[in-house]
Amino acid sequence: MLAGTAALGACRDSGKDALFEISGRLVVFNYREATLTYLVTLNPLKPIGEGQSAVTTMDNPAGGPPLVFAKKLFPGQAKVTIESPPLECVVKDRPYKVSIRIEGADKTVLQDIETTMVSAQDQDMLPDRPLVVGPGYDPNPELAGRPDGRLPGGRGVACPVTG
Repeated sequence: MLAGTAALGACRDSGKDALFEISGRLVVFNYREATLTYLVTLNPLKPIGEGQSAVTTMDNPAGGPPLVFAKKLFPGQAKVTIESPPLECVVKDRPYKVSIRIEGADKTVLQDIETTMVSAQDQDMLPDRPLVVGPGYDPNPELAGRPDGRLPGGRGVACPVTG
């Protein structure tokens, strides 16, 4: 798995009452699977309460509404790792906003955390399809005769024009 770096982060929270702090941010390029995801790691500053969750809202690089997803948190976790679904259309050096809302069991907001993700590479460096398929990591038949992993139709995603 090849990982690009993420930079330019900021955390807004309630200071001394903070429950979590960001301990890591990464833009993950998985060349073998032709995927790109965001990865944010949170360090608990206080014990995690029963029923807490992290609701994450991320800019969608492909356009359209932001991506929103939740992750249940468990007491005793040493760290919390939040990974986005696979993304499309990520552009090098463009900041994408990420907001993480820590909620209690009753859905009250306990902390807001904001940061940005910035990729050191354009997503077009990934192959158009996974390089291998199946449990035996067999070469992907869609890429036969295409050692660079590029297909005539590309990834099949229409990305917004940036300028």
